[in-house]
Amino acid sequence: MERVRTCIPGMDEIMGGGIPKRQLSLITGTSGTGKTTFCCQFMHDGIKRFNESGVYLSFEEQSDSIKENTKEFGWDFDALEKTGRFSFIRYDPYHIEDVFDILESNIREIKATRVVVDSISALGLHVRDEAELRKMIFDLSMVLRKLNCTSVMVSEIVPGTTGLSRYGVEEFVADSVIVLYYERMQSTFSRAIQVWKVRGSPHSEKLHPYSITKKGITVYPEEEAFIKR
Repeated sequence: MERVRTCIPGMDEIMGGGIPKRQLSLITGTSGTGKTTFCCQFMHDGIKRFNESGVYLSFEEQSDSIKENTKEFGWDFDALEKTGRFSFIRYDPYHIEDVFDILESNIREIKATRVVVDSISALGLHVRDEAELRKMIFDLSMVLRKLNCTSVMVSEIVPGTTGLSRYGVEEFVADSVIVLYYERMQSTFSRAIQVWKVRGSPHSEKLHPYSITKKGITVYPEEEAFIKR
């Protein structure tokens, strides 16, 4: 199985070698776990280190906000855009009708191989019916596969619930599911990451600690984390 490097130290090891090429991965977790940081690292370093192209579709944050926040990690998305190998799309989830056409057009224009959708939770503002939402996410995954993209989709875990995503359908459509935890352990907070599934591939079934530093996210595959779940 051909793999795509996540560009996150330690992540490929716990995924069995990286994200399977042309698959759709779900990144999920509560607020503050670093979901957007994960996606930006996957995107920026994939373009810089492997000379790929990518499209980042945001339904929530403005592009200027994301670009400014990621500068602390040394990631210059403005410079990537000027090379013609990166495209940032900010789209209003209340006007969703033609978003797939716009996404496909941008992917084809720059021959993108990496795609981020941040976050799929915003679609629920427009699509209230669970079956319709699931079909929309499935249709999105089919478009991305057709275009030979390896994609990362963001959802969120609602605090106090046991589900893996906001609507409970995202994890069933995705090929891979990566869960980020940020839990209080006595007087401190602990970060942990788990690969919930990777379709067609073995992977670590343990919880592993991770950190967010000025260089981005680092996963520690040789260590095991302990949190309440």
